[in-house]
Amino acid sequence: MIVGADTMATVADTVGAERRDGGFFLWSAFLMALVLVAGFSLQLAAGRSSFGAPWYIHAHAVIFFGWVTIYVAQTVFATRGPLRLHRMLGWVAVGWVVAMVIAGLAIIALKIRAGQAPFFFLPQHFLVANSLIVLVFAGLTAAAVSMRRRTDWHRRLHMSAMVALLGPGFGRLLPMPLMMPWAYQIANLPGLAFIAAGMIADYRRDGRVHPAWWWGLGAFLGWMILSELIVYSPLGTAIYQAVTAGSPGAAVAPLDFAPPPPPMG
Repeated sequence: MIVGADTMATVADTVGAERRDGGFFLWSAFLMALVLVAGFSLQLAAGRSSFGAPWYIHAHAVIFFGWVTIYVAQTVFATRGPLRLHRMLGWVAVGWVVAMVIAGLAIIALKIRAGQAPFFFLPQHFLVANSLIVLVFAGLTAAAVSMRRRTDWHRRLHMSAMVALLGPGFGRLLPMPLMMPWAYQIANLPGLAFIAAGMIADYRRDGRVHPAWWWGLGAFLGWMILSELIVYSPLGTAIYQAVTAGSPGAAVAPLDFAPPPPPMG
C-alpha cells in the first residue's frame, strides 16, 4: 500500500507539473505562429511576393498555414480545454500532415525544376535540405501522435516538430543576402531557441531536461549534418539531376549561387 501511495503521488506531481507547464507551450505556440505570419507578411509588404503567384503556391500556403492554425488551436484545447475538441481535431491533424508532406515535397521539386531557388541558397542544398526537413517534421509529428497518452512526450515532440517549420519564417525576417554562403543554415538556427527554452524550463522545475527535447534537438542537428553530407556527394548530384531532368532547372548549376535579381524599380 505504501508503494501504491508513492506511485500515485508521483503521478499526481507529474500531472500537476504538466498542467503548470501549459502556459509555456501556449505562449510558445503563439510566438512560433507570429514568426511565420510576420515573415511572410513582410515579404508581401515589401513586394517580394504577391497574390499573383501560381495556384499551387497558394495551395501550399493554405496547407502549411492551415497547420499553424491547427497547432495553435490544439495547444489552446490541450492547455485550456475542452480536451474533447483536442482529441477530435487531432485525427484531422494526422491527415493534414500527410497533405503537408505531399505539398511540401511537390513545391520544392516544382521550384527547382523551374530554376527558381532563392539566389542566396545553393539550388542543390535547397532541394535536399528542404525535402529532408519536411520528413523530419513528419517524423517528429508521428512520434508525438504515437506518444499521445504521454502528455509530457506528446507536447514536447509536437513543439520540436514545429521548430522544423520555422526556417522559412526566420529566413524572411533576416537579411539573407548578407548571410551568404551560410544563409540557409543561419535561417534555421533561431528556431532552436524554442527547444532551448523548453530545456531550461524543465531544468529549473525538475533539475533535469526531459528526454523528448534531446530527441527533437538530435533530429534537427542530424538533419543539418545529413543535408550537408548528401548535398556535396554524388547522391546529391544524382537526386538533383533526377528531379530537374527535362526542365529549365537542369541548366542551373546546382552548387553555384545564382546572380541576385535586379533592383526593383
